Amino acid sequence: MITECTQSDFNFKGLEKREVVAKFDGGTITSDAGALLLREVDSATAIVRQFSECFEDFRDPDLIEHSVSELVGQRVYGLALGYEDLNDHDELRKDPLLATLAGKIDPTGQHRERERDRGKPLAGKSTLNRLELTPPDANRKSRYKKIVINENAVERFFVNVFLQAFPEPPERILLDFDATDDPLHGNQEGRFFHGYYRNYCYLPLYVFCGEQLICARLRSSNIDAAAGSVEELERIVPQVREKWPNVEIVIRADSGFARDAIMAWCEENNVTYILGLAKNERLKREIVGQLEAAKKECEETGHAARRYKDFRYQTRKSWTRERRVLGKAEHLSKGANPRFVVTSIPSETLDAESLYEEYCARGDMENRIKEQQLDLFADRTSTSLMRGNQTRLWFSSVAYTLLQALRRPGLEGTEFEHAQCGTIRLKLLKIGAQVRVSIRRVLISMASGYPYVHLFAEVYKKLRSLKPVPTWLALTLHYQRTIAFRSSTWNLKSTVSLD
Repeated sequence: MITECTQSDFNFKGLEKREVVAKFDGGTITSDAGALLLREVDSATAIVRQFSECFEDFRDPDLIEHSVSELVGQRVYGLALGYEDLNDHDELRKDPLLATLAGKIDPTGQHRERERDRGKPLAGKSTLNRLELTPPDANRKSRYKKIVINENAVERFFVNVFLQAFPEPPERILLDFDATDDPLHGNQEGRFFHGYYRNYCYLPLYVFCGEQLICARLRSSNIDAAAGSVEELERIVPQVREKWPNVEIVIRADSGFARDAIMAWCEENNVTYILGLAKNERLKREIVGQLEAAKKECEETGHAARRYKDFRYQTRKSWTRERRVLGKAEHLSKGANPRFVVTSIPSETLDAESLYEEYCARGDMENRIKEQQLDLFADRTSTSLMRGNQTRLWFSSVAYTLLQALRRPGLEGTEFEHAQCGTIRLKLLKIGAQVRVSIRRVLISMASGYPYVHLFAEVYKKLRSLKPVPTWLALTLHYQRTIAFRSSTWNLKSTVSLD
């Protein structure tokens, strides 16, 4: 017979003459009080609200207790706070602080319609999964899942949030493209074995501008790394130029993106590119003299040596025209290390060494991808359908965007200005507090021993000074999404190899 544990007191090792006793009787306590700063960010940027407008709700308004905006907010804030799985929300649904963040008018849930739901202001996992698992053809006659996400609207959303982050149009923006692996451990749709990563995985495509995410496209891994890049450029560039007609747009990527289709599109549409170029024997012969000079210097000084060479180059079959290529002839203690870059930037505008350093700066994008995968659970793509996994990737991307919106103005000039999302969560959001809800207010009494009180106050002051997204812009975005819903085919884009 299994005995039921009813222990309420926990007696630990004493402190000299004092007993050390613990009980679960502290009342309504939260460990996430710092997330109020995220709510302040969202009140100015409307990131969660704008994302929730990318869903079409076919439910009967008279029969629901959780609006799409509340469901989206619950999921996004949960990810930002480190709760990666929907199962977590069966307990989190009782949290009045998370309910406050999500915008629930009744943060204690005492006025829920059904008695069994009272005390649980938020949705459970079975309700939240409708955001991810609703089929694209759902309508008002569907039985259960009736909240449809529109991919066209989501794609415009990420670019719009990026554009809103600039009070004035910049002269130049750098868009970094990269692909990464998303390991799979089930039999998900679109699952393939990738020889380079030696695993079954997806191959998502990311586009960042600095630390700001612009695109997160989930793809099967049986494709070229650059597949779909032209389609993303055709979508992103016109949307950027619609608001910033005079901005210079530069794209950077590694050698997996040095495809003629991408370079030709950029040349025809006045977009500059700086792309890595895979080395071959023809390219290495171009810099033989520079490699010899670098080797001689390295042997004399004992330090790495570099030389650069500018030249024109065209492949025998895959390129339609000759292009500028620069070679880095580097010699290390371990031997020669030649590298190549192809670009549309004229030599009189930027010399070879400066251009190569500009290309190398793209490496920071890999940190952003790692940050999203490790800290915001972008790799939790475990639903059976690729559409549902794409939606999960987008939720993770929105959580990243929200934290980035906190990092950009709120932490600027502080010791955490360049901190990763996991560090921001640990140092700034994970604050213990007692939550008390009355008729007039929600009172959060935060831990007196919190070590970053002055930082919290500084960030709070900065966030309170942010100007909210203008009403006219919000209406414009809502109109754009309405058009996107009407024109959508409700299918994930097919990806075609550019090889």
